[in-house]
Amino acid sequence: MSSKHLPLTDRLQTYLDDKHSGAGDPLLDELQRETRTLFPERAEMQISAAQGTLLSILAGLTAAHSIVEVGTFTGYSAICLARALAADGRLLCCDISEEWTAVARRYWARGGVADRIDLRIGPALETLRDLPAETRFDFAFIDADKPGYDAYFETLLPRMRRGGLFVFDNMLYNGRIEDATDENAVALNALNRKLSTDPRVESVLVPFADGLNLARVQ
Repeated sequence: MSSKHLPLTDRLQTYLDDKHSGAGDPLLDELQRETRTLFPERAEMQISAAQGTLLSILAGLTAAHSIVEVGTFTGYSAICLARALAADGRLLCCDISEEWTAVARRYWARGGVADRIDLRIGPALETLRDLPAETRFDFAFIDADKPGYDAYFETLLPRMRRGGLFVFDNMLYNGRIEDATDENAVALNALNRKLSTDPRVESVLVPFADGLNLARVQ
């Protein structure tokens, strides 16, 4: 059995980054800059422009009316997801920080998507478990504390429609996914392995950005 993998050289990465995933977005570009200024030690938590475009495309392809995001930070990914919602759609955002999401709220208002977003501050697992029994989602983006990923998956899975899509970020963990001494790597590695054999989903691990695991509900 053979497989083909293209080496991602610095030159090729520059090509990929050079506006080949979109023409740029002034609002999102400004949000990226402000995030780097306000939270320089945390700025790497923000997804890239290419990831944002991909999230919008995937949410659009699933015709998502109801999306949940676990880990919102300063709101970049939420804007991308909210823009892709159906006209009557809603996005539930879960985060623990009032400080980070205060920035998000400003940009959501400027971007005209604030009315589509329900932000809940507090431990995400508690938020999800307290949702009304009838709550259902079409799309879930998980980008929060790494040891919590599996619990978010198991809690959300019964609420996902058939054909719904999970997107997990950081699933290659900066190339250290097999580091058995790092609790984050251990948790993500275990989830990657679980998803690859779980009959409840069809999944693929994509070497894009810091690694995305896409899992479609069967």
